[in-house]
Amino acid sequence: MTDALDRLLDSGVVAVLRGIDPEKMIETVAALRAAGVTAIEITADAPDASRTLSRVVDATDDDALVGAGTVMDAATASRVIEAGAEFVVSPHFDPAVVETATRRGVVVGPGIMTPTEAADAMAAGADLLKVFPASTVGPGHLGAIQAPLGEIPIMPTGGIDADNVAAFFEGGAAVVGAGSALIDYDAVERGDYDAVESHASEFVAAVAAAQQ
Repeated sequence: MTDALDRLLDSGVVAVLRGIDPEKMIETVAALRAAGVTAIEITADAPDASRTLSRVVDATDDDALVGAGTVMDAATASRVIEAGAEFVVSPHFDPAVVETATRRGVVVGPGIMTPTEAADAMAAGADLLKVFPASTVGPGHLGAIQAPLGEIPIMPTGGIDADNVAAFFEGGAAVVGAGSALIDYDAVERGDYDAVESHASEFVAAVAAAQQ
């Protein structure tokens, strides 16, 4: 678990792939990898998400970290872990999801918004905290949570883009989650994976600059 957590935090950005045609997922992930994205999140609410995740794990190089997002309950956590997820992320805090992931030795990041949720998630064994939706509270919220609770890694997600990502890192983010700001969904739809790579490269560059 420690290796996977280190790799997740070192990635800088987790690409949140939502609503992508499963037949285009492998090519999309390959384009993101070419752009320098190392952490890939397949949302578990997609049809046949476990099969898609398994295919991505099999098709992706060992340097990539593939996990599952939008994991709403323990049963879903078990399914995606069986499919090969190396991390599990939720939009909310469910103790059963955290327990399932930690018991299986998989990195888990529950979604939180308040200090109480953060403290409860940490006590349950969370490896990192997903502040969601981050755009609602802004970068300053990260430090406000960390100040009394310690230096647990925080991953803001929701509304992160190239224009504000630096502010979120300055605010205390260890890594960020990004969807449409990182992934050109129109290019995916038309099968233009060079455009997908180019668009993602711009975001990766913004993350790298923000972390300096």
